[in-house]
Amino acid sequence: MRHLDLLGPLPWHLFPERNLQRNWGQPTVPYTAFTAACLLQLNEHLVHMSDLRDYLIEHPAFIYLFGFPLVPDRSSSCGFDPEASLPTQRHFTRLLRTMPNAVPKFLLGASVAAILEALSDAKCADVAQTISLDTKHIIAWVKENNPKAYVPERYDKAKQPSGDPDCKLGCKRRHNQRTTPDDVDTPSHNPVPANTLSVGEYYWGYGSGVVATKVPGWGEFVIAELTLPFNRSDVAYFFPLMDQTDRHLGFRPRVGAFDAAFDAFYVYEYFHRDDDPGAFAAVPFVQKGGYKINDRRFGPPPERLPVCAAGLLMPLLFTYTDRTSTLVEHERGKYVCPLQAEDAPEDAVCPVDHKRWPKGGCTAMMPTSIGARLRYTLDRDSVAYKDAYRQRTAT
Repeated sequence: MRHLDLLGPLPWHLFPERNLQRNWGQPTVPYTAFTAACLLQLNEHLVHMSDLRDYLIEHPAFIYLFGFPLVPDRSSSCGFDPEASLPTQRHFTRLLRTMPNAVPKFLLGASVAAILEALSDAKCADVAQTISLDTKHIIAWVKENNPKAYVPERYDKAKQPSGDPDCKLGCKRRHNQRTTPDDVDTPSHNPVPANTLSVGEYYWGYGSGVVATKVPGWGEFVIAELTLPFNRSDVAYFFPLMDQTDRHLGFRPRVGAFDAAFDAFYVYEYFHRDDDPGAFAAVPFVQKGGYKINDRRFGPPPERLPVCAAGLLMPLLFTYTDRTSTLVEHERGKYVCPLQAEDAPEDAVCPVDHKRWPKGGCTAMMPTSIGARLRYTLDRDSVAYKDAYRQRTAT
């Protein structure tokens, strides 16, 4: 009854079931029965499929409740043979491996809807208005990931592991500076200083991206999930997961918390709302292109033109479409020195005698998106930012 109360609210009548009329030589196992058994396995902390099968045999009421094809047995107290009514352990694992992704995705969306309905009945305010996103590596079960196995050219991305045809080679973490002098030695066959070497952890596998939200007094809930090969960057998860989040929630969250890998203009732009100053993306600033957080200032809206070193607004000279610098095709603009523009006085002189004045003055090449401005102007010391960023632990 406890599991019936847990699983009963899900809309099983809308479940994307497979064709059960096909003749496989034996009764077809419904996806509904198998996925309900998997949820039972998770809830009861059963590690292996063999544990799940033994548990079902010991509790035959679940076999009937979940809808497995029953094999009648009058000698049994429950009226059917539990052992014969279940697939083999091997078939359980085969179902998990071959089941369409739409099946668990449907359950995730249905779970989110059920949770939102329960929270709505409890009159919880601002449910799921703050979300967090992060990724986690999944190491493939291949010999290339086993340091004890001899594998020539272990990290050659062109040589696909035979144990997993879908996994890809990716980097878990990487740094190019030593923490201690003895971490990396200068190689004898290549005269490159050790402190300039890129040191990292590489694996064959996948990455799982999760969007979660925290509801005070209730818990932390998964809203969206996406698994990609390990050679995809973290920001590649952003738009697919945000689309899934909006679809499951029925609205766009106001605040998002991300780690430094998501410091991109389109992340800030996604959460920005002109009519809601409390909507923002809480992301740490990453120094890119040599620009520090205080190196760029901007004028008032709506243009928000860059401000030069002399404190003057830099007019936009031209725009173009950038298809290479980021994952998202976007518009970039070139902003120039106002004292050397076409309408500037001929005798104008730079008030701060900038070093680039003889070469045409200050210039700025950057996206025209509002997100490119928010990267620099976001108050990362505010209470709102810190409260939102703490919720990243939910992932």
